[in-house]
Amino acid sequence: MASPNNEQPQLILPDNVIDGITGDSKPDQAVLIQNGRIQSVGETESIRKDAPPEAIDVPLPGTTLCPGLIDGHTHLSLAGDSKSYDEMFSETDEMMVMIGAMNMVKHLNAGVTTIREHGARNRVGFALKEGLQRGYIPGPRMLVSGRPITCTGGHFHFCNEIADGEEEIRKSVRRLVHEGADYIKIMASGGGTRGTIPGRASYTQEELHAAVHEAHHFDRTTAAHCRAKESMRRAVQAGIDLMEHAEFLDPDNEMRFDPQIAEMMAESGIWISPTLQAWTKYPRIAELKNQRESGTLSQDGETELQNLEARAEIRLDVMRKLLEYNVKDRVIPGTDSGVGILAFGHLDYDLDLLVQVGFTPAEALVSATQRSAEAIGLSDEIGTIEKGKAADLVAFNGDPSKDIKAVSNVAAVFQGGLRIQ
Repeated sequence: MASPNNEQPQLILPDNVIDGITGDSKPDQAVLIQNGRIQSVGETESIRKDAPPEAIDVPLPGTTLCPGLIDGHTHLSLAGDSKSYDEMFSETDEMMVMIGAMNMVKHLNAGVTTIREHGARNRVGFALKEGLQRGYIPGPRMLVSGRPITCTGGHFHFCNEIADGEEEIRKSVRRLVHEGADYIKIMASGGGTRGTIPGRASYTQEELHAAVHEAHHFDRTTAAHCRAKESMRRAVQAGIDLMEHAEFLDPDNEMRFDPQIAEMMAESGIWISPTLQAWTKYPRIAELKNQRESGTLSQDGETELQNLEARAEIRLDVMRKLLEYNVKDRVIPGTDSGVGILAFGHLDYDLDLLVQVGFTPAEALVSATQRSAEAIGLSDEIGTIEKGKAADLVAFNGDPSKDIKAVSNVAAVFQGGLRIQ
């Protein structure tokens, strides 16, 4: 369904509204939007009475209206089609831009109206953002890191921002900022790149601090890829703003929770994006569960599902232990979309997993909206349904504050007041 002209007031009429402040749904609420902004929100009759006479009704029966979702960890230039990193990075930069344009539409249609693009080769990430700003391609609002900083031979070294030592790291930060990076991403441990060791730290505390110091000088925040336990410790000590993955891996690639590091994370106030669907291989779990529900799951499939669920529980138990340290209000979802089997369009998987580790559905929604907006520095613009904020909205069939699986059933998406679907 096409939107009217953005200058024309629209009265959005769902069954319920979740404003993102508390996560609770309120019935008989309406939202008035105009010129891409939220003009007012409140009881339907009151909002209707104060609306200008030219306002048009946009009825959304059976839905709950929420702030647009925010995905704090994406890799737009990767297809999420189960290829290895070597295979994915055999593509040309031009093809990676095409892949990115495809992925932006998938996420937007799934109700994700803002993303953090966490690292692409050369200038691919910057090109996608510029194409979006020019109106050449549709997609979520974007914050881009450009190329992630990594050590020689390190995780994502094929993106071509290699820096060893404090001075090289400072130069990389300056280069990225001057090219247009909205924030700085640094690979503090190994990862899925062939030859790297996920359970070993890649940078010293001093090297990480150099990135933080230089980024903060330019009013940029930092995000660190931390799968290794030691990289987590160093990231906290270095003052990193947001920690990705937080898997507590030892060099033998085994996950072992460390209470001391958890306490450090809680005391520091660092933001945490655990990217739960990545480790758990949740897209495959979801696929096999659907087969089980439809009665088409084979015996081999049942065995695979049981093995995947057992493996996933290791990761989820670590996350549950971390939440015992009162960090829930610092946790935000991130899909890591593009990598491996992580296709775009499924922030719903991460919200489902947050509920499995102890969030209420309402808390998971706040994490994906208000908390995420705060974490990425956009809380003045997005994240809640409040007067003056951007009209980035998503309507779900059902009520996700009561059943998080409703997030998988998108009825309408508005970005900057324009209806996308």
